[in-house]
Amino acid sequence: MSTSPAANSSATFTGSSSSAPSGAVSRGKLWAGRILSTLTTLFLLFDAVGKLFMPPQVTQAFARLGFPVSLSISIGILLLVCTLLYAIPRTAVLGAVLLTGFLGGAVAIQMRAGSPLFETVFPVLFGVFVWAGLLLRERRLLAVFPLRTFCGR
Repeated sequence: MSTSPAANSSATFTGSSSSAPSGAVSRGKLWAGRILSTLTTLFLLFDAVGKLFMPPQVTQAFARLGFPVSLSISIGILLLVCTLLYAIPRTAVLGAVLLTGFLGGAVAIQMRAGSPLFETVFPVLFGVFVWAGLLLRERRLLAVFPLRTFCGR
């Protein structure tokens, strides 16, 4: 009996295939993932709240990057929603995907503005933190992202 490719990919992600990682995440990796995800979430929430309340540093950054300050609240709400989706375990993967897009846009904006290297790479680092925290606490993702040395498979 043959199964469809969709059924096979679903089986791989749920862990019922031999190619999927088996077993639970170790306590150390689980807690490392939780801590990394929590710290990342707290920073992103801080950033979103800053965009909502618009302190002078945010308005100066918007001006330097060539954005109208009137977009600050919309961008803050978007970041807040993406971050909250990431913080909820059931929607964490969706949140991580959305944050990846958001942070990719931040990199593009920094590059267009000619920002220093650190300001350009900073969103990339947060994207890595988002996914590293998720990969450390959700072993089933290793079927999609087979990182053997990072997660000790």
